[in-house]
Amino acid sequence: MAKVITKGILYLFLVIVAASCLIPFYSMFVTSTHANSDIARKLLLIPGDQFFDNYNRLKDTVNIWRGFANTLFITVLSTILNVYFAALAGYGFSKYNFKYRNALFVIVLGTMMIPGQLGIIGFFKLMDSLNMLNTYWPLILPSIHNAFGIFLMRQFADSSVPTEIIESGRMDGYGELQIFNRIVLPIMSPALATLGIFAFIGKWNDFLTPMIILFDNNLQTLPVMIASLKSQFTSDFGAQYVGIVIAVVPVLVFFSFMSKRIIDGVAAGAVKG
Repeated sequence: MAKVITKGILYLFLVIVAASCLIPFYSMFVTSTHANSDIARKLLLIPGDQFFDNYNRLKDTVNIWRGFANTLFITVLSTILNVYFAALAGYGFSKYNFKYRNALFVIVLGTMMIPGQLGIIGFFKLMDSLNMLNTYWPLILPSIHNAFGIFLMRQFADSSVPTEIIESGRMDGYGELQIFNRIVLPIMSPALATLGIFAFIGKWNDFLTPMIILFDNNLQTLPVMIASLKSQFTSDFGAQYVGIVIAVVPVLVFFSFMSKRIIDGVAAGAVKG
C-alpha cells in the first residue's frame, strides 16, 4: 500500500511539473486571441476571438511569412554546418593523437568564456571588409565553429566510438572521411540530435546579429520582424503574440521530432557512465 501511495504522489508531482511547463505556451496562445486593450488590462485565462484580427494586422505590418522563410533557411543550413563540423572536430580531438592536442582543446573551450556580444563590432567590420553585409553569409558561416558542440562530441566519441571499429574501417580500405561519414556519424547520432536541438533553437531565436548585419527588410529574420512591431510610443501586443506563436511552432515541432534521439543520447551517456 505504501508503494502505491508513493507511486501516486510521484505521478501527481510529474503531472504538476508537466502542467507548469505548458502554462507559458497556453498563456501565449490565449493572449494572441485577445484585443490589445484586454491584453494590457486583464488576466487572460480563456481564449478570445481576436486571433485573426491580430494576424491580419501582423500580416499588414510586416511580411511575416517572408521572415519565416528567411529564418528557416538560415536556421536549417546553420544547424547542419554546426552539427557536422562540431562532430568532425570532436571526433578529431578524441581519436587522433597530434601535437598540442590538449592545449588546442583548452583554447577551444576557452572561447566559451568570451561573450559573443563583445566581438560584435569587430565582426561587423570584418564582414564589411569582406563585402558580406546585408547577406546571409555572416549568419551561416560562423556556425562552423561551436566550442560547446566540439566538447560534447569529443566526450561522446571518447565513450561511445570504439577505436577498434575505426581500425577495422582502415583495414577495409576506407579513407578517413569515409570512416567518419559512414561509420562514426551513425554511432554519434544521439549526440548529433542533442546538439542539433540546441543549435536549431539558438539560431532560430538569434536577434542581435541579424538586426546588425541585415539592412533590407525583405531579408530580415522572424525575431527582428516581431520586435519591429513595438515602436517608441505604441505596441501592438496582439500582433506581437501572434508572431510569437508562429515563431514557437517550428521549435516545438523540431523538438518533438528529435526528442526520441535526445532521450537516447541521455540514456546512452547514463549507461556508459
